[in-house]
Amino acid sequence: MMIDPPIETLLERTNNRFTLVVLAARRARQINAYYHQLGEGIGGYVPPQVHSLSRQPLSQAFEEIAADKLVVDTGE
Repeated sequence: MMIDPPIETLLERTNNRFTLVVLAARRARQINAYYHQLGEGIGGYVPPQVHSLSRQPLSQAFEEIAADKLVVDTGE
């Protein structure tokens, strides 16, 4: 089974694997919270930024990273 987007593409967008994991996990939690607050009115979460066939928040987060929809702030 192939991972889509490829891990090499994701690593090009971040500095290292640790940054990739933290960024994807945080965004997946935000996407999950967005779906859970739907129907409750206007929420504080940003909807997914890419059109995805996947229903998994982590896969959607990886697709956002690959599409350069998320920016890594290194604090420098």
